[in-house]
Amino acid sequence: MYREWAPVPKLAGRVVCVWTQEATSAGTQPVVPDGCVDLIWGPEGPQVAGPDTGPMPVLMSPGDRYAGVRFRPGKVGEVFGVPVDALRDLRVPLSELDVLTELTTETLLETSAVRPDRAGDTRQAPAMTPESIVGAMQRALAVRMRATPEPDPAAAAIAAALRTGRSVGEVAWELGLGERQLHRRSLRSFGYGPKMLQRVVRFQRALRLARLGVTPAEVAVASGYADQAHLANEVRRLAGMSLSRLVGRP
Repeated sequence: MYREWAPVPKLAGRVVCVWTQEATSAGTQPVVPDGCVDLIWGPEGPQVAGPDTGPMPVLMSPGDRYAGVRFRPGKVGEVFGVPVDALRDLRVPLSELDVLTELTTETLLETSAVRPDRAGDTRQAPAMTPESIVGAMQRALAVRMRATPEPDPAAAAIAAALRTGRSVGEVAWELGLGERQLHRRSLRSFGYGPKMLQRVVRFQRALRLARLGVTPAEVAVASGYADQAHLANEVRRLAGMSLSRLVGRP
């Protein structure tokens, strides 16, 4: 079962949501490119999921529990201590990044340990649940964000301009940038260049429309694909499956 909700106000400008998930049966969870970076705590501990350029399916077993914080596209900045493109198509254990070192299983277990209260009686602190892990991650990220530079303020404008379907050259001209400068800023903000970013935002628009019940032919036109076949081929490249299967349609 999957749940997501709004982050704490301190993170709202840079985090799109926090989420938890518990697997009730064995299966494979499709994960497709969305331009986001997630901090995830799963069965193997905390890790960072970088921006994807293709399908990254997750094999789940019954009882597996996950908790996550999802950054808005272009908003992760230097929170994890490495350039965003260094995380592209990777799942990196948090311990390898030398940041947020307070987020360890041992630390969270210590906060959940039995300890005496003022009257001398023992009291059980709240158990280490996905929700409590989400809370700990948000607190740690809020501190970390204050200590790192703000992300590129032009990131949102870059993504919005590319979403219109105009060429990279046209977008660069509109934003008053050279194409090389646009590429560098896109890479630094999103983890990949403007052409890949354009493919991702177009794919995500198509996915949103398909989930609303719009027909594939209409989705293709509204999302800027040449035709339905172009849409189908691009979805298979980015998601590893057909659009109908991805949105759960027969």
